[in-house]
Amino acid sequence: MLRDRFSGAWVRLAAIFAVLGPGMITSNVDNDAGGIFTYSVCGATYGYALLWILVPVTVALVMVQEMCARMGIVTGKGLADLIREEFGLRVTFLLMMALLVTNLGNAAANFAGLASAFEVLGISRFISVPLGAIAIWWLVVFGSYKSAERIFLAACLVYLAYPISAILARPDWGEAARGLVTPSLPGGASALWMVVGIVGTTIAPWMQFYLQSSIVEKEVPVADYRSTMWFDVVLGSVVAVIVAFFIVIACAATLHAQGIRGIASGADAARALEPLAGTAAKLLFAFGLAVASLFAACILPLSTAYSVCEGLGLEAGVNRRFNQAPEFYWLYTGIIVAGAGMILMPGVPLLRVIIASQVANGLLLPVVLVFMALLIRRRALMGEFVQGRVRDAVTWAMTAVLVVLALALAVSGALAPPTS
Repeated sequence: MLRDRFSGAWVRLAAIFAVLGPGMITSNVDNDAGGIFTYSVCGATYGYALLWILVPVTVALVMVQEMCARMGIVTGKGLADLIREEFGLRVTFLLMMALLVTNLGNAAANFAGLASAFEVLGISRFISVPLGAIAIWWLVVFGSYKSAERIFLAACLVYLAYPISAILARPDWGEAARGLVTPSLPGGASALWMVVGIVGTTIAPWMQFYLQSSIVEKEVPVADYRSTMWFDVVLGSVVAVIVAFFIVIACAATLHAQGIRGIASGADAARALEPLAGTAAKLLFAFGLAVASLFAACILPLSTAYSVCEGLGLEAGVNRRFNQAPEFYWLYTGIIVAGAGMILMPGVPLLRVIIASQVANGLLLPVVLVFMALLIRRRALMGEFVQGRVRDAVTWAMTAVLVVLALALAVSGALAPPTS
């Protein structure tokens, strides 16, 4: 009897690990260099006061990711594929070019995060960036989907560095709990822009394309829809936001408490932690930033290659060889070379690049969300998994809110003062 129960527990655990992957990877990759910087600034500037925004952001992230996972499982096609088939090649081409330009900026920002994190650890960017670029290129070009997924899932464990950093910072947990359940906007308009920035960095356009494409490449069966939703999509979204929560707390307990507001990157936050929380906190924060940046620098070009090739009807996928999907691999290679090359070139205004990529994300997100909301309500595509009336109304309401916030993010970025 006991052995049967033990065996049954192992079977259930194996089933969970079988569906784990796309959702967990996609959500956690969004805690990239830009995300870590945003959460660090939030904690340093506003302390615990804006933690409450993470609650509705979690709900929105789960809803958006679930829609993509459901479409991928039911149709067996990526999001770009569906947009091309349902709305035509011209619309899809324009959308893919916008996504390509946006993700080039995002890729450069992540290589910048990699460089700055390794410089905190005492390693020059002229060593870390080329080696990082070669490593992620090799992983995808000479690996398979399964091998890449295992490495990506292992990389998710590195985010444990942030809860440990937060604990070392000795935060006021009572204040943190109050900030989590009590909505407030200290500082008025500036705090509102921070809220918009958190939403924009947590729900990005590239995520939807990557999640659906990786669900399709993993060949998740319809029978596994519910387990994929709960143990991959929902769990991945919650874990990603918990990491964000601890980044805010680490900076609130140290930088905000000491009146330190002037940080220009996640690496600056790591350096500032040392005299306040010790060398271990600094090294953990920097190490988390380094791996998160490398992780995102791999996934973002991969997401772009998936999306553009699917949208144009070209072969795509990590499980295909180079000669079977040359456009997919050359595009992936080109984005990595361009993103890494920008960081190694002297005189590149990196902060302008980051601001421009955030503005582009803000403008592109509403368009992607509208396409998703239109596709998932089509019974011819979704069959019994079509969006019901109540869920459809909630989806459109959420889309409307995210559209307003995303456009506000774009406007705030466009109106930001020039940065050298």
